[in-house]
Amino acid sequence: MHAFALSRFLFWFVIFFLLALASRPWIEDLFIRYQAEPRTIMARGELAADEQTTIAIFESVSPSVVYITTSGRVMDLLSRNLLEVPRGTGSGFMWDRHGHVVTNYHVVADVQAAYVRLSSQRVYEAALVGVSPEHDIAVLRIDSGAGGPPPVAIGSSHDLKVGQKVFAIGNPFGLDYSLTGGVISALDRTIPSGEGRKIEHLIQTDAAINPGNSGGPLIDSAGRVIGMNTAIFSPSGNFAGIGFAVPVDTINRVVPRLIAYGRYVRPALGVITDGDLSRRLAESLGVEGVVILQVQEGSPAARAGLRAAVIAGNGDLSAADVIVAVDGREVDSVEGLIDLLDAYRIGDKVRLRVYREGQMIDVEVVLG
Repeated sequence: MHAFALSRFLFWFVIFFLLALASRPWIEDLFIRYQAEPRTIMARGELAADEQTTIAIFESVSPSVVYITTSGRVMDLLSRNLLEVPRGTGSGFMWDRHGHVVTNYHVVADVQAAYVRLSSQRVYEAALVGVSPEHDIAVLRIDSGAGGPPPVAIGSSHDLKVGQKVFAIGNPFGLDYSLTGGVISALDRTIPSGEGRKIEHLIQTDAAINPGNSGGPLIDSAGRVIGMNTAIFSPSGNFAGIGFAVPVDTINRVVPRLIAYGRYVRPALGVITDGDLSRRLAESLGVEGVVILQVQEGSPAARAGLRAAVIAGNGDLSAADVIVAVDGREVDSVEGLIDLLDAYRIGDKVRLRVYREGQMIDVEVVLG
């Protein structure tokens, strides 16, 4: 009888002991780990329409985007040998089937060598074709052959609207083929360039642009290039929500001239002016415009009969033509006149509104 009671006691003791152990967290954790299995995957369904559009844009445009590295040469003071050292990185995009690559001027300024890496990871040494510092545009060329990447699709920038979706593809901080998105924040912005010039008519965007994005394409929701990322506004040097891009209409006007001539040739009237003096003389005549100080012999202005200012010994101004408008668009400074003419091609005919001897007249000039 005592043996039976003892065995019963031991049985229940073991049961209660095991239950007590099971209630301890580490025992419970041990059971959970033993039973752990991969979770069941929930079906995702179709991607949203805007996601599909973004993916399609990246897949169609990214093969035409390139990664640019540059190098310079420095002299080793001990060995007197010239050493090639890295200078910087940037982005670019294929312009045509002849291997021309468009990028920013500041990406390749003052470098001895530039190398272009394609999405296939093939690297080519690039030749410099031409630059336009005032537009921050440069053209390189690589010998990629017939199997090279396709050129980008080109859109237009004159009809852009604030609020349009845009995408940027580039190589920020060397992280190649990064895609960012945003909207057009503003149009017709002007910023100073690194060489004391102004770059005008820029597109402002909040798409993330960082060092290394320079020269990469800004793309609209149709997959067309509408600009080239060129600068950011940031106290820290990194993305701060304000980026700028050269509009594609400017690129499409400048790049063919760089390819053809190796430099940007502006259309010209053949007149000589001076900003500060022109402004003072125009004010003395009671008009706003650009006073022609000199007409170059044989120039388009000379053929059109434009007259230069004549300043008498007493300082009086006479026989001065003042350009006040170009094809109906008002001119308020020498810079404004140059900017308006920059939108035309050599050989285009423009109608100048000219103030002459108290009257407004129209003069047609074929730009040279």
